[in-house]
Amino acid sequence: MTHSSSLATTSPLPWPRALWQRCRTLWLLKLVGNTIATLGFFPLYFWVMHNAGPAWVLPLTGVDRMISFWPAMLPVYLTLWAYIALPVLLAKDRRELDTIAIGCAVMTAIALAVFWWMPTAIPNFAIDAVPGSSLHFLKTFDAAGNAFPSLHVSFSVFACIVLARQLREVGAPGWLRLLNLVWAVAIVYSTMAVRQHVLIDVLGGLGLGLALGFALRERPSAALVPGAARAA
Repeated sequence: MTHSSSLATTSPLPWPRALWQRCRTLWLLKLVGNTIATLGFFPLYFWVMHNAGPAWVLPLTGVDRMISFWPAMLPVYLTLWAYIALPVLLAKDRRELDTIAIGCAVMTAIALAVFWWMPTAIPNFAIDAVPGSSLHFLKTFDAAGNAFPSLHVSFSVFACIVLARQLREVGAPGWLRLLNLVWAVAIVYSTMAVRQHVLIDVLGGLGLGLALGFALRERPSAALVPGAARAA
């Protein structure tokens, strides 16, 4: 092991510098890969929605009836696309980047398989969306199908788990780690507040996100394994 490697493991950078270092690492690959993955997702998603069989309309629960329609949560709902890009941006190396990519791909494949073999839809809520508004565009563009499990929720939960791990590794302060959790919870809540999902598919997305977030843990780098260090 080189002297510089020893310093890297015993003298960590201050957390703002550590986060910036992660952002700079493989930044072009992260940018291109995330863009291709995001743009490639939508054709598959909508193809399944329009070609799967008749959808089973999910029932409402007491929780769904308690949550009021809150169109002001739409901007929070849309922040998912920025939120799920953060774990990719903060990946410290190619190994972590690959782990995140595998998690997202497996999550998407499982959800699309469920959408295809067990099509579901949310009830037809009576929502007065002003033509031309963002909410009207969302309801027109993203129909009521492909409801269970909610990929919006599963990606939020997966991103929250990965981000929590990354923030812990760099020694980020508690307020930043709490902000990560609050952001994820707000996105999950917004899916019901803007009437894009109901409790049943939110729970399905929650389970899928938790399963992949905790199952695909990154293996320790060889530089951090004591046996490997001694051998070096």
